[in-house]
Amino acid sequence: MGQNYQKYSREFRETALRRLELAPNVAQLCRELGVSRQLLYQWRDTERRERQKQSQTAGERLRQENRALKKALVKKTLEADFLKAACEKVAALGQANTGSGATASGKPSGK
Repeated sequence: MGQNYQKYSREFRETALRRLELAPNVAQLCRELGVSRQLLYQWRDTERRERQKQSQTAGERLRQENRALKKALVKKTLEADFLKAACEKVAALGQANTGSGATASGKPSGK
């Protein structure tokens, strides 16, 4: 009834999993490490799930960043279009005005 559970360090598990990838004989590796085959495969499966979760999290973060960048691009494009149209209107008004805007030359008034 009283089972002894041994907590293995993260470094030990990582080393064991690296060795598992290269091991031609898993039973021999388990004997060398002093762990059961079931525990070794459990570590492997847990590690795979963690990597998959991190990959999905990174993918979601990239999708959110992509959406934010697209919104910023749309906003800047609208601003640029607005400014371009405003500049064109100012230029058109300047050309339509026949006067230069300077004071007319001629005799000063009151003399």
